[in-house]
Amino acid sequence: KALLHAAKLINETKEAANWGLHFGEPRIKINELRDWKNNVVKQLTGGLGMLVKQRKITYVQGFATFKDANTLTVKTADDEEKEIAFEHAILASGSSPTKVPSLWIDSARLMDSTAALELRDIPKSLLVIGGGYIGLEMGSVYAALGTRVKVVEMTDGLLPGADRDLVAVLQKRIEKQFESVLLKTKVLSLGEQRDSVKVLLEDENGEKHEEQFSRVMMCVGRKPNSANLGLENTGIKINQKGFVEVDIQRRTAEPSIFAIGDVAGEPMLAHKANHEGIVAAEVIAGHKVAYEPACIPAVVFTDPEIAWAGITEKEAKEQSLDVQIAKFPWAASGRAVTLDRTDGLTKLIVDKSTERILGVGLVGAGAGEMIAEGALAIEMAALASDMQLTIHPHPTLSETLMETAEQIYGSSTHLYRPKR
Repeated sequence: KALLHAAKLINETKEAANWGLHFGEPRIKINELRDWKNNVVKQLTGGLGMLVKQRKITYVQGFATFKDANTLTVKTADDEEKEIAFEHAILASGSSPTKVPSLWIDSARLMDSTAALELRDIPKSLLVIGGGYIGLEMGSVYAALGTRVKVVEMTDGLLPGADRDLVAVLQKRIEKQFESVLLKTKVLSLGEQRDSVKVLLEDENGEKHEEQFSRVMMCVGRKPNSANLGLENTGIKINQKGFVEVDIQRRTAEPSIFAIGDVAGEPMLAHKANHEGIVAAEVIAGHKVAYEPACIPAVVFTDPEIAWAGITEKEAKEQSLDVQIAKFPWAASGRAVTLDRTDGLTKLIVDKSTERILGVGLVGAGAGEMIAEGALAIEMAALASDMQLTIHPHPTLSETLMETAEQIYGSSTHLYRPKR
């Protein structure tokens, strides 16, 4: 996210020419940028360490495996082995980047998302395998730094699972920032050359061609870290995708052990893990609580950002829900005009009979900051009229939510679309 902030600033200095503000080409000192990013990470992790001390939590660094349902064997950082007995344990082992074995080559020129974050240099060209949020975010960083970036995606669209109306706005801008976006295209093989990686691609028509790139980044998803933890020594059950199975209180099949975060299932989002952790801790403390969110907001931190909560229009159709869709293009937003970012869109999915808000989608500058209002509306079972009648400050991007709700009733001030 720190690198994305830097990328956004670089892009804005270029766009400022449209406003009569002309900057020279940025002089990128990669070592200083990397140091700043590392300091951000260090500050955040160090802050967590301080919170651990303040709460008098015993912190043991090492590699742990379950000996049984009440004992951990830990090989510490000092290479000592010790056992830790517990009444309850919370497993939060996270996830790791997925690698395609048939494509993976042992080369520094082939990176996963973790290696890409190290920012070793600024390659001349980069192929991103996978059009998901990680690939697009990291591709955006390298493109802003001056790398010629190409994205290849097997499916017929970027960000599978996200609302197509929102993705369309992002894709239009991505295609200007990147050298190209190749959809319905497969990577058949990778081969390291002396100063590049040779890539064999196949398009939807079965036609094959080779290209060469300075670096290749594989971003085809993440897998849960459920292996090599000694889970077989407990009653914990793992499903076919490698996720630990948990109940509504995040308890595993082994009563003494809970699991949260990426290892406990989709969506693999930090805020979902945080909420699960609180639920698990409260259950252990004897409270009657359960993990029952009405929605979990998701954000893709590209430029523009994409954010959504609740159901998408596609999901509403798949569930045969009788819904009304309202959209507000940011070209009609005064605040978007002042920012010269009218490429956004706000979207609501509303139940026709009850007028309850079922889904909220945003694409545009700062969408990730605004989706919390949509999540709160869904969580509180708000009606479109609740959002419509809530006075939003003007001029702001947040008022696009109010104006989208107004469209349900044919009364949007800044967009003339009479109710049918």
